[in-house]
Amino acid sequence: MSSAVSSPTYTTLAISHPAESVTHVELHRPEKRNAMSKAFWREMVDCFTELSRDPDCRVVLVSGAGRIFTAGIDLMDMASDVLQPQGDDTARVSWNLRQIISKYQETFSVIEKCPKPVVVAVHGACIGGGVDLITACDIRLCTQDAWFQVKEVDIGLAADVGTLQRLPKVIGSRSLVNDLALTARKMYADEAKSCGLVSRVFADKEAMMANALEMAGEIAARSPVAVQGTKINLLYARDHSVAEGLDYMATWNMSMLQTQDVMKSAQAAMEKKSPKTIVFSKL
Repeated sequence: MSSAVSSPTYTTLAISHPAESVTHVELHRPEKRNAMSKAFWREMVDCFTELSRDPDCRVVLVSGAGRIFTAGIDLMDMASDVLQPQGDDTARVSWNLRQIISKYQETFSVIEKCPKPVVVAVHGACIGGGVDLITACDIRLCTQDAWFQVKEVDIGLAADVGTLQRLPKVIGSRSLVNDLALTARKMYADEAKSCGLVSRVFADKEAMMANALEMAGEIAARSPVAVQGTKINLLYARDHSVAEGLDYMATWNMSMLQTQDVMKSAQAAMEKKSPKTIVFSKL
């Protein structure tokens, strides 16, 4: 894997392209344990908006630089926004604070809205906002030393940028979600695997990143029409009834089946060739 370098566009993220059609987004404030500063919340939106439109990107891999994945929100940097909202009276203060919260929610919603699958690789601590981030991703991997903490109740607030909405959809146990969110206890890798928060656990970061890149390469080798359509329809199905999901799928595929990718893939399968041998047009 090519090493990530800080992009001139971003101060909290490092962007690299370790394999064809794969973009690596690395949280890159290792000296601050990748704490989420004001710049981070803005740069994530810019980054994933750009990746959504980039035809050369088919898969995104997210990881953290340094000793841990992320320590969560940078309280010192964010305090002025959250603790001192502007406004002449209660209504106006509340209005402005709601806009601030909505803006921060978009930081992780853009990951979900990005039609390219997002694989996240977690090592060490994943605290507070880190859980908001990973629950918006499509595939979650971690190292044996990883641990996860819904930290917000410890700092006097209910998590408000995605964890309480997405975590119940991810792990399926309302009791466990309540346990984690109300006690702010740490959940370690084995429990994260058993409850479905992550799908694979690796001995160390090196092994995890190698496997994450291999997985990203497998996804990138498939038809982008098929892959992106799959992500979009899985998310639609999550939030709608089976009947609504089937109807949306029929409407989706009535146009998306009219692609050369289907014939190319079918022919390769009949010839017992790998999907990696097929050249798919950019999307």
